[in-house]
Amino acid sequence: MKYLGKLFATALVSLLAMGNVAQAQDMTFFRIGTGGAGGTYFPIGGLIANAISSPPGARSCEKGGTCGVPGLIAIAVSTNASVFNMNAVQAGNLEAGLAGGQSVAQGYEGTGKFKGDRKDKVRIIANLYPEDMHLVLPKGTKMNSLKDLEGKSVGVASAGSGTQVSVKMILKHYGISVKENELGLNQSAQRLADGQLDAFFYAGGTPFAALIQLGSQKGFELYNFSASERKEINKIIPYYVESKIPAGTYETIGYDVATVAVNGQLVTSIDQPTELIYGITKALWSKKTRSLLDKGHSKGKAIQLDTALKGVLIPVHPGAEKFYKEKGMM
Repeated sequence: MKYLGKLFATALVSLLAMGNVAQAQDMTFFRIGTGGAGGTYFPIGGLIANAISSPPGARSCEKGGTCGVPGLIAIAVSTNASVFNMNAVQAGNLEAGLAGGQSVAQGYEGTGKFKGDRKDKVRIIANLYPEDMHLVLPKGTKMNSLKDLEGKSVGVASAGSGTQVSVKMILKHYGISVKENELGLNQSAQRLADGQLDAFFYAGGTPFAALIQLGSQKGFELYNFSASERKEINKIIPYYVESKIPAGTYETIGYDVATVAVNGQLVTSIDQPTELIYGITKALWSKKTRSLLDKGHSKGKAIQLDTALKGVLIPVHPGAEKFYKEKGMM
């Protein structure tokens, strides 16, 4: 909240410096829930926020300025990720959020973690990119199967994250009992480095800044999920499909890592105005945003218009739907 307050303060000071109070009246704040600072949601959310913003007084797209929505100031807010963001968007505490496809579908349906607590206001703006499951191990550690985790101290991601929901389902399915540690990515990496964790799970777009740092300081290994484990996980969690983290994604990992992945998606509430979400969707897929995504983060290149509706299992917001219909995609 302190970070959010600073952003609001900075934005307001900038507006007053323009000397035009009338412009401030046209200003709209748009908060995007992301994830932990060491993951991928936060930097990707920041890029999206930058792309869709066009503060009062900013140069227009035609004049080389921002191609965002006029008067909009979007802000990436660090949160506990998917489940938290779904709850916050439903409650109106965030205008939008990033969430894994599993959390999005289960939240809208009122199943899984959301049983009896349906998020019926949530709507899709766009599908973004695949999120790979990482099972991180200390340097030099080898595991023959997931069952080798039995009795170990394992990071299961933050409470309120889609990763934790999935990890608990996987552990339960295999009958694996571990000492669960509810930790964010940065905390997990630090505790693994300090020898306080035997392993930790985290799903997201590669590469993680926290793992890049861990690799340079202590080194680490990534678990290769067997073919049978990947197929089994797909059966119990259909949203997760077979994937691969290529060798070199992390400088210290010189081998391909077989894993599973779920799509990360950008969601909002049906309560958000149609024209606002139409403008945001249009800005998201502008040429200028394409450049920002390509240069801003390695996973940004995977965010493509032709996969904007891939794996979408809940209704698209009417404003986004209007854009996709114009593109002949719906």
